[in-house]
Amino acid sequence: MNYKIAVIPGDGIGPEIVREARKVLDQAAARFGFTLSYTELLLGGASIDAHGVPLTQETIEGAKSSDAVLMGSIGGDARISPWYKLEPSLRPEAGLLGIRKALNLFANLRPAYLYDELRAACPLKEEIIGEGFDLMIVRELTGGLYFGERKTIEENGSKKAIDTLVYSEDEIRRIAVKAFEIARKRRGRLCSVDKANVLDSSRLWRAVTEEVAKDYPDVELSHMLVDNCAMQLVKDPGQFDVILTENMFGDILSDEASMITGSIGMLSSASLNETKFGLYEPSHGSAPDIAGKGIANPIATILSAAMLLRYSLDQDEAADAVEEAVKSVLAEGYRTADLMSEGCIQTGTEQMGDLIAGKVAGK
Repeated sequence: MNYKIAVIPGDGIGPEIVREARKVLDQAAARFGFTLSYTELLLGGASIDAHGVPLTQETIEGAKSSDAVLMGSIGGDARISPWYKLEPSLRPEAGLLGIRKALNLFANLRPAYLYDELRAACPLKEEIIGEGFDLMIVRELTGGLYFGERKTIEENGSKKAIDTLVYSEDEIRRIAVKAFEIARKRRGRLCSVDKANVLDSSRLWRAVTEEVAKDYPDVELSHMLVDNCAMQLVKDPGQFDVILTENMFGDILSDEASMITGSIGMLSSASLNETKFGLYEPSHGSAPDIAGKGIANPIATILSAAMLLRYSLDQDEAADAVEEAVKSVLAEGYRTADLMSEGCIQTGTEQMGDLIAGKVAGK
């Protein structure tokens, strides 16, 4: 079986970490008897440099004609990059929002799992870590404040900025169904996070989620206000199984969850539509300050590639092999700079990719 994979290297460290993920994917394909063909596409700053816009129709069509998309990181240093002198609709992140909308990628999955080998890198106290944690954040990705109408006006001699938060019943229902399905395959607990004590959109969110829950009697539903959830993630992360939330809340909470795993360089993500198609990327940024230095952590991208194997290609054994390879390499003490602790062996980006790919190949 041959699968078509669109590859968006992106900006900053993106090309470096995607290169290592491809290396791992190739070993998984060779071991488990399928093939992969790659098509490289431009997005973000790289697309601005080449075409003057962060997202082209060519990239959209190339992504649509593939079985899945593997992407690096998008964007640059807003303080110095000429990309950020452009109007907001022409900046790198506009391309990222645009491709999510064009591909109808409404469901973002961000797992946060603490490897035993990285307990020392976790900023939480040992008594809080306990037996560890394994949670999944399901974030609605194409609605809310990021996609609502926005404008800046002048009123009574003073500038006023307006961002509109809009959610429809159908948008909420489809992401809730996705979250309940995931919870059913995990430990059967779903915590829906909102701000229902203040926002009308959150009150609708809560009502629709409770309606959907009637179809999943085997899943335990609870609700939590977003400010409390932010606190609980650092107070007792082990209490969570699946967290369901809207776009902006999910953006913030998933970054918080990434740091309690030891490094944001460990957090993978999948963005899915209503089919098996998905876009897979690390949750961290483009880190332009370390681009080209060979020290970036490729593990989040490699774990994103494992999610690609699992969710879009139905190659569960290959996905398991990649995830086990990451655990094995960490267990042997290898670390990139962001994960280093006493007694470990520091490696660079390419070396970490080689080690994980070798484990996948059975070496």
